[in-house]
Amino acid sequence: MEKQEKKGLTMRLLDGVERVGNKLPHPVTLFAVFALLVIIASWIASTAGVEVEDPASGETLQVVNLLSSEGIKYMFESMVENFVGFAPLGTVLVTMLGIGIAERSGLISAMLRGLVTSVPRSLMTASLVFGGIMSSMAADAGYVVLTPLGAVLFAGLGRHPLAGLAAAFAGVSAGFSANLLLTALDPLLGDLTIQAAATIDPEYADTILYTMNYYFMIVSVFVLTIVGTIVTDKIVEPRLGTYKGGVKEEVNYLTTLEKKGMTGALIGFIVTIGLMALLVVPEWGPLRNPDDFLASPFFHSLVPVILILFFVPGFIYGKVTKEIKNDKDVAGQMSDTMASMGMYIVLAFTAGQFVAYFNHTNLGKVIAVSGAEFLDNLGFTGIGLIIAFIFVAGFINLFIGSSSAKWAIMAPVFVPLMMQLGYSPELTTLAYRIADSTTNVISPLMPYFAIVIAFAQKYDKKVGIGTLISAMLPYSIAFFIIWMIMLLIWMMTGLPIGPGAGFEYNG
Repeated sequence: MEKQEKKGLTMRLLDGVERVGNKLPHPVTLFAVFALLVIIASWIASTAGVEVEDPASGETLQVVNLLSSEGIKYMFESMVENFVGFAPLGTVLVTMLGIGIAERSGLISAMLRGLVTSVPRSLMTASLVFGGIMSSMAADAGYVVLTPLGAVLFAGLGRHPLAGLAAAFAGVSAGFSANLLLTALDPLLGDLTIQAAATIDPEYADTILYTMNYYFMIVSVFVLTIVGTIVTDKIVEPRLGTYKGGVKEEVNYLTTLEKKGMTGALIGFIVTIGLMALLVVPEWGPLRNPDDFLASPFFHSLVPVILILFFVPGFIYGKVTKEIKNDKDVAGQMSDTMASMGMYIVLAFTAGQFVAYFNHTNLGKVIAVSGAEFLDNLGFTGIGLIIAFIFVAGFINLFIGSSSAKWAIMAPVFVPLMMQLGYSPELTTLAYRIADSTTNVISPLMPYFAIVIAFAQKYDKKVGIGTLISAMLPYSIAFFIIWMIMLLIWMMTGLPIGPGAGFEYNG
């Protein structure tokens, strides 16, 4: 029997990531464990008399002991409030009601297929990457719709299907944070950032908008599309070579009824935008603030705005295509969407306890002040610190796939810490979003990784974890580098990263 060829260092490292990650508990359990650790840490720190001086108020901050009589009373009395008060819970559920109608009526799928099947052959790669990036407006629809469609389109054009799959997967996953529209991710992460910033400066936290990273992410869509196209055409597809498999594909183009539905949805979207404008633009508009547009009720009502902007086109499309026949179908699709959020609701319970305990004990402030002083004494600030944070968050992303779960853990620590060093919560969130996206495509523990492998095995039975990671690694590296260059340029020029959002915090 021949000896198996020794695995390279990279493959051994990735195998190690997979083994360690598989041994991690479920995120629900993970937050329960973290909450327990906060309880124990609060007792140890309180007993040891740990305290720091709040740089903002000059007051002495002491750690609150959750194992004291008052602490135990707090945990029992606050449990329900910690759950329902978990910042992203209501935000996510409300936005998903609208997005769910657009997705389950078939509108999102039709939009993605229409986009990538209506462009010239020369723009096929770019349209796949662009469509993948934009697919984040419908949560995870891009993984199950666009990724296999990319392989089908490339196969139909006589190109290597795995190159098409890789291009779509790169856009969907590595470019997940970018979009031309506001998505459910913006308020989800925004609420956690606001909650973390409020522990240091509640007044500043009240000014933080869900659009905090919007300008940067708009530009990112076009930059990543160009980079993803170059990586696919110049690196990934040439490496794969000529496809010699026997799988033939026929592209399913939009039907006449689907096109009619999309036309109706577009008209509905435009009319809805117009009606929204009437609430904001005229002097009598109830969502208008004549003195400060960024402080207008409109910007603080983006969750219901997103709900309506997805619901109306989705409903019209469903009516035209007969996917929605009556109000029972609408209620059923909304109910199915909420049913799919069951795990998130359970996660919100344990995550809510952890975040509330962390804030109540003052551990977040103590760590932030102490950590900021330590880093300041080391002289470790500036772009080097931001890049280091992105590396740390990207590494954690290899083990914990959920964007909200990671940020719920990291935001209470890093947002206050960065604020103590003079960096805005908006910048810290942006750095996290970059890290959270770029390493998605090389993490075997990303929830859809196995599904993408299954799609790829249709064309090559030998495709495994190593094959897919080796194909996606160039995208991960390229996206990371280009986002770092963009961030550096943004910081050097002082451009806002979103409406009213800069890099510095001067509390």
